[in-house]
Amino acid sequence: MTHTISNTTTPNSTQIIHSLPCDPLTGSVNIPIYQTSTFEQIAPGINRGFDYARSNNPTRKALEDLIAQLEGGFGSCAFSTGLAAIDAVLKLLQAGDEIVAVEDIYGGAYRLFTHVYEKLGIKVHYVDTTDIENIEAAITQKTKFIWIESPTNPTLKITDIKAAAQIAQKHEALLVVDNTFASPVAQNPIALGADIVVHSATKYIAGHSDLVAGLVVCKTQEHYDSIKFIQNASGGILGPWDCFLTIRGIETLQLRFRQQSATALALAEFLFHCKEVKEVYYPGLIGHKNHDIAAAQQNNLFGGVLSFSFKNDQRETAEAFLKHLNYFILAESLGGVKSLACHPAQMTHASVPQDKRLKAGIKDSLVRLSCGIEESEDLINDVQQALQNVSAISKQVAIAQ
Repeated sequence: MTHTISNTTTPNSTQIIHSLPCDPLTGSVNIPIYQTSTFEQIAPGINRGFDYARSNNPTRKALEDLIAQLEGGFGSCAFSTGLAAIDAVLKLLQAGDEIVAVEDIYGGAYRLFTHVYEKLGIKVHYVDTTDIENIEAAITQKTKFIWIESPTNPTLKITDIKAAAQIAQKHEALLVVDNTFASPVAQNPIALGADIVVHSATKYIAGHSDLVAGLVVCKTQEHYDSIKFIQNASGGILGPWDCFLTIRGIETLQLRFRQQSATALALAEFLFHCKEVKEVYYPGLIGHKNHDIAAAQQNNLFGGVLSFSFKNDQRETAEAFLKHLNYFILAESLGGVKSLACHPAQMTHASVPQDKRLKAGIKDSLVRLSCGIEESEDLINDVQQALQNVSAISKQVAIAQ
């Protein structure tokens, strides 16, 4: 029996687990992997709902149905990567259309917007969406999308999704929300007024750093039908094995996200009081701009990612810190069960010009940490010893000078 998740509240673990149906053919408690390229047809043009694996696949459909329920949307489409999902949404536009986008947008999205779609006639205005008036001021008659991330990557900025949705509706534009950093167990943008939600399912949703995947969830059938057409026409689908792994990850999503959020908050509070640290970026901190909005939108679950910068604002200091970490693995990505660390200026946002990076708050000394499900105390101790090593090195350099 499949239970429908309410589209007005974030789902709990019970709802998630019991939204995954048993296989009607065999009774298997897990979704089968349909590793096939084609399907037998009853007669020419008549099939059982599946004809060719690019168009549809039972394992992928199970994932898409589940994500649509989790996000409270009409329908969902699964893609080979998060950027493939973003690309599919951008294909709803045509030459001459404009986008108002969050200033510190994910580096891969910035690269796609700038180097692919701008030369096709799509103009993008980047603004600080934490102040809702900036969105209104940037809109023109050609604006078709308002594109936000909340929280953002990597400075964890928060946008009032409901207020942004009201502006989008006023100007007959679509609000697209990248919900990767919050996940559907913390935040449902569609319930707050968004039209389209995108995810890099590589991150929290799959949760084990063992695949790359993207998801698009649409509020209406009209937009779902358009994205479904693009998915089939472009062919950037997620394969059945990765769909199965993503479903498996979803089963523990809330448990993982709660643990990661609790650890990140404890680590953010620790860093806030460290003498080597200049700023800590985490929406769970009371002093974080729009903390109250984040608490309301995300049900007091602020995620497992935080960033911080050093007082000397030196790239070398960030590099030294990263070198001395033991439990945090230096790697791209986030949201997995293993803790990861990265230097956005040289890694995730290297494709963004330095002047734009700095304007968005992505300093050369900024470090991003993604907390896994290790013991919170172990991760805090790891960060503490790395800071102590950096401090010792800095003192030696000062003495030598």
